Amino acid sequence: MKKFKPRPGFVVQAYRFALDPNAGQQRALRSHCGAARAAFNWAVSWVTATWWQRQAEQTYGVPPAELTPWRPWSLPALRKAFNEVKHTDPRFASWWQDNSKEAYNTGLANAAAAFDNYATSKNGKRKGPRIGMPRRKSKRKARLACRFTTGTVRIEPDGKHVTLPRLGTIRTHEPTGKLLARLQAGTARVLSATVRHERGH
Repeated sequence: MKKFKPRPGFVVQAYRFALDPNAGQQRALRSHCGAARAAFNWAVSWVTATWWQRQAEQTYGVPPAELTPWRPWSLPALRKAFNEVKHTDPRFASWWQDNSKEAYNTGLANAAAAFDNYATSKNGKRKGPRIGMPRRKSKRKARLACRFTTGTVRIEPDGKHVTLPRLGTIRTHEPTGKLLARLQAGTARVLSATVRHERGH
């Protein structure tokens, strides 16, 4: 997917709304965010496994041309590899269908970006503090978040609900009227939606 670039005169603006999900929707939201974390951890382990394997082979005197090939970390490569294993890998096989594909794509995209940042930092091409190798996210400490870029992402006409892929229509704490008015006037469109758990909401 190409990165969105606004045309001259266009403005990219974020709107934040606190959701008021029911018990079932809360479970679904946590499942989606957990799926994003699981996909991120899978990607980190899948890529770095070849790094450690190559290091071990080098200590055994394996010639460079015969070392285990590097695994790519681009988003298309990670998505292809994940789609091949999710049906049989015991970490995903029994439940991956419970969530939108966007949940897993969130984790894979974050992993691809983390590896890119690590590589550019290591090569001295990135400004700021040195960035370390991507690490797996702890279930206890990881922030619950999931991003939707495809599927049904809609502000409902009543100004009190939003609709997200697989999650359905969820009530919001505050009115969405300002954004709704712009959407109805044709002066705005929704590019993506991110759900994030913060301070109990």
